[in-house]
This record gives sequence, C-alpha cells and structure tokens, in this order.
Amino acid sequence: MDDWRNGGFGLYLHWPFCQSKCPYCDFNSHVAASIDQDRWQRAYLSEIRRLGAETEGRVLNSVFFGGGTPSLMEPDLVAAILETVRATWPFANDLEVTLEANPGSVEAGRFRGYRDAGVNRISMGIQALNDADLRQLGRLHSVAEARAAFDVARSTFDRVSFDLIYARQDQTLDHWRSELAEALSMAADHLSMYQLTVEDGTAFGERFKRGKLRGLPEEELAADMYALTQELCEAAGLPAYEVSNHARPGAESRHNLIYWRGGDYAGAGPGAHGRLTSANGRWATETPKAPGEWLDRVERSGNGELPRSRLDREEHALEYLMMALRLREGLDSERHAALAGRPMDRQRLADLREMGMIETENTRLRATMEGRLVLNSVIAALASA
Repeated sequence: MDDWRNGGFGLYLHWPFCQSKCPYCDFNSHVAASIDQDRWQRAYLSEIRRLGAETEGRVLNSVFFGGGTPSLMEPDLVAAILETVRATWPFANDLEVTLEANPGSVEAGRFRGYRDAGVNRISMGIQALNDADLRQLGRLHSVAEARAAFDVARSTFDRVSFDLIYARQDQTLDHWRSELAEALSMAADHLSMYQLTVEDGTAFGERFKRGKLRGLPEEELAADMYALTQELCEAAGLPAYEVSNHARPGAESRHNLIYWRGGDYAGAGPGAHGRLTSANGRWATETPKAPGEWLDRVERSGNGELPRSRLDREEHALEYLMMALRLREGLDSERHAALAGRPMDRQRLADLREMGMIETENTRLRATMEGRLVLNSVIAALASA
C-alpha cells in the first residue's frame, strides 16, 4: 500500500488544445476555433476536488500542466486551478509547478500571470534550432521567435527547460553537433532530447507508409547522435539523469521523477492518465480523449474518468522495472523483489552484466550506456528473469 511513497505524489492536468497539429505528434491535442475557458475551469476544479477527496492528507510534490499547449490557457484559469489545488492538498516545501509552452504562444504579460499564479517552471517545445527543419516539423515558430520566447521565460522563471528533436530528415551528425552546442549555450538548466519517432495515426506515419517520408537516418547514425548527446551534455554540466532528459544537478523534473520512480499521480483532463494506490491495490486511471466527451462526463456525473483497471503484483513490478530502468540511478532490486514476490534470476543478471548491459551496486541495478542504447531488449530480458 505504501510503495508509492518511494516516488511521491503529483497532479497532472491535460490541456488538449493547440494552434495546429504537428505532423509527428501523437499526443492528445486538438485545434479549436473557440474555447469556453470558464466552462473548462468549472470542470477542472470539479475533478480536482473529487481526486482530492480520494487522496485526502497526501502531500503534493508536483503539478504539471501538459498538453496540447497549456500556454494557451488564460492566466486567470491557471490561477483558479492552483488556488483550488492549494485548498485541496498540503504542499511539499519544494513544490514544483510546471507549465508547457510553445514559443508562438509566449507573451511576457501572460508569463508574468502564470508566475504570479504559482507556476515556477516552464517547459518549452522548441524542437529545432533550424528554420527549415522547424517548417518540416510543422512548427509555427521560427528560431528567432524561439530564442525570444526562451529569453522571456528565462527572465520570468528560475527554472526553464526546452525540448529538441534529433534524427530528423536529412540531419547529419555535424549538424546535430552544432545545433546541440547552440542549445547548450542558451543556459537552460534542463534539456529533453527525443529521437524523431514515426507513430501510427500521425501525418508523418501516413507519409511513411506511402514512402514519402524520406531522409530518415539509419539506426547507426541515430545511435551516434544519441551518444554525441550524452557526451556533449555531460561535458556542459547537464548529465543524462534519464534516457532522454538532461539537467544540472538539482534541476531534474520532479514531476517526471514521480513517474519514473513509481509514485502515484492523479490525472485530470481529456486523455489524462494516472496511478493511484488505495487500500485495495494500485489502480490505473484514464479519461476519454475527446474534449467534448470529457467535459460532458464531468458535468453530467461529476466524474471524468473511464472505468479503472487494477494492477496485479506482476504488472506493478513490471511497470516499476520499465520506468526505473530509464533513470541513470536505476531501480532498487529489493523494492522490485518485494513487488514481484521474488528476486530476479541471478544467472540472467550475471549474463547481462557480462555483456555490459547492466551494472549493480549494493541494491541498485542500472542500465549501462550500452544497455540504454538497447533498453527495450534489456527490459525484456530482466522482465523474464
């Protein structure tokens, strides 16, 4: 029942609206001509109170506004949400409140409004520092606009992160080296670097099926880009603390660490997922993806969730394994054994150590640099151990 305390407790709020749909994006995002923000406010506040009654007395470690493009939310809406959150849970002393933003929606006055409401960390979707590639990725901003937006964020908030996508069409290793050096010069304290992934159901996915998404790098080049990312970020003082995330010591995303360390998190908004532990087990929660359906559920029944699924012991242990091995710190093998009801097979562990895929220290088990390059295979081998 108390295993979640190893990771902490957070709140995720999904804002589903964007100015446009990027061709690579498989997140739950929608373009709308108009948004009744008062109606959305009533729905969010209702869900926060419902979830708060279920988790009464828990100390909240983080709040994350994700999307979509949450920087399209009115500052008054963010303020109303955070005021209700404050009245619902006691806060940790170092509460982290993150809001995702796209450069095209950044305004200095709006950002000051978010700060005054209680947001203390911005995560910005820059994605590329090359105008031609930004257009290819379907982004609405230019590099100049991205840099200007970053400067506004940096002057308003103490903690700023931004995302980049690599292994893009026709991208070379030297191009990525130059772009990453430019990103590291921008004085962010946290960077997320994601390899371009072609997902089913996206515009890129459809183009790929038709053979029209050309210039994607071979696996070996993508692996070289990943290795270069580790090398340059480490040298710049932003080591990887997770497969795709780099931060100065102390600037790691506390909210995402809740996911990776197997904590509990409540999810509200269309398409939001959660994990909540109660006296009768650990439960996976989810909500309808369609914004209208979620709103109707909340307004009609006072509950925006779909039916919950209970995670059995094996599923809980596997989820912890899959998430914690993404972290540089790895997992606690004793904690995993307690969840699974048995320790991992010693011979399998010895084989993976011999191959250079994992390393162990006391009760910690972590993937090596080589292991992180083939992490899915390492996880599969350990899951069957």
